[in-house]
Amino acid sequence: QVQLIESGGGLVQAGGSLRLSCAAPATFTSGAMGWFRQAPGKEREFVSGISRNDITTTYADSVKGRFTISKDNAKNTVYLQMNSLKPEDTAVYYCAGAKYYRGTYIGRQEYDYDYWGQGTQVTVSS
Repeated sequence: QVQLIESGGGLVQAGGSLRLSCAAPATFTSGAMGWFRQAPGKEREFVSGISRNDITTTYADSVKGRFTISKDNAKNTVYLQMNSLKPEDTAVYYCAGAKYYRGTYIGRQEYDYDYWGQGTQVTVSS
């Protein structure tokens, strides 16, 4: 099993910024990686994803233009830069990795991913 390690969550005022990090083991060289979030009483929802070869990125409509996903291949780490944060962004954020390589394809459903981080809390105050 692959363990993904997340960091970077915290408390920020509306309009502020945070950057989340997700470090994968050096042995993880498979498929796409992405970010999901889940608020209490809500389903886990897709936020953003990036392909294994860094060519393709995709975003949920609710965060498009505010969040940016990127990856440092040398460190095997994925980042989520979150700007112009809103109270509705408050949730536990999870990073995820896909077991199989599928080129530039990026899944947007939970079943598209096989490995998960422990979650990091993001709280945005008004």
